[in-house]
Amino acid sequence: MALHFSKKEFSNRKSKVLNSMQEQNLDALLMFRQESMYWLTGYDTFGYVFFQTLILDKNGNTILLTRAPDLRQAQNTSNIEDIRIWVDKDGSNPTDDLKVILDELKLKGKKLGVEYEAYGLTGRNALRLNKSLENYSSLEDKSDLITKLRVVKSEQEIVYVKKAAVLADKALDEVWKHAKAGVSESKILAEMNRVIFEGGGDYPANEFIIGSGKNALLCRYQAEKQILNNQDQLTVEWAGTFRHYHSAMFRTIPIGKADPKHHKMHDACVAALKNCENKLKPGNKIGEVFDAHAKTFDELGFNKARMNACGYSLGTTFSPNWMDWPMLYTGNPYVIEPGNIFFMHMILMDSENQLAMNLGETYLVTKDGNERLGKQKLDLVIL
Repeated sequence: MALHFSKKEFSNRKSKVLNSMQEQNLDALLMFRQESMYWLTGYDTFGYVFFQTLILDKNGNTILLTRAPDLRQAQNTSNIEDIRIWVDKDGSNPTDDLKVILDELKLKGKKLGVEYEAYGLTGRNALRLNKSLENYSSLEDKSDLITKLRVVKSEQEIVYVKKAAVLADKALDEVWKHAKAGVSESKILAEMNRVIFEGGGDYPANEFIIGSGKNALLCRYQAEKQILNNQDQLTVEWAGTFRHYHSAMFRTIPIGKADPKHHKMHDACVAALKNCENKLKPGNKIGEVFDAHAKTFDELGFNKARMNACGYSLGTTFSPNWMDWPMLYTGNPYVIEPGNIFFMHMILMDSENQLAMNLGETYLVTKDGNERLGKQKLDLVIL
């Protein structure tokens, strides 16, 4: 088995889940989030685009229900011993197969937690699940049970995040090396991904964001690839990824010559990031981190250009995105703990002047404060 963590690590995780289930009076948990399955058992697949669920009952029994293509996937990547297959055929309803398993585990009339907030549980499948189990068991939304356990990283996980951070730094070196007038954004992306894969990294959970000119103001990937002009601006957001663990970075780079406003925007981003760093400490609430971000930008006159969130937790996530719970926005009551990993992004999008400026870094929360995992300079680099 290609397990990425020790048996003791997996045992500790399972104990935490069972304890949480006991506290919430759950007889079983139906997992549909691929992140939960990977974290708990090592199971690594993109097969969650089809119906599959990992059942964990209060006695510790673990059963995976999936499709045939994922049988060997589970055998080779996880510690799951009991794997059941539902058969593809016209009119098949895998929730009927699930009910058979629940009967075996004597879960009729019991209280079941369900990860409803999962990319693998489509609206149609959720309706089928609810219909199949109505008058059978009590279902409760427990989408965040394992998510809240994953938010504090173990020492073994932190090793992977730090390896991801090294790969992210190498990718930025490639941006600085290749981003210049006459070069295609495609070339830049190719070189960034090359060094990550050559360094033993993985595909990230979502595409890198890259855009120049007007597209530098976008916060999402889009398919247009442009050639950099003599005077231009290039926005890039990416993550180094190792064993599905992410460490993200964000930069806007003026090409040829920076607009004077670029300098002011960059200074504001650096100031906001530093003020957020000062708040990213154990015992503070993450809503306070966002408030430091907003206060800095607002006082410097960038209220209309800033976002309503300034980051989120990072860890092991699967497509379609690398954002994890919780997000940094005003009023968020989550109390920061050592072992948290947060990506903090300072985003300014000036639509009036068609100018962008972004600065983002990943941080590990320590006992006394935080550690910036990326080692690259924060200076405004003009290429």
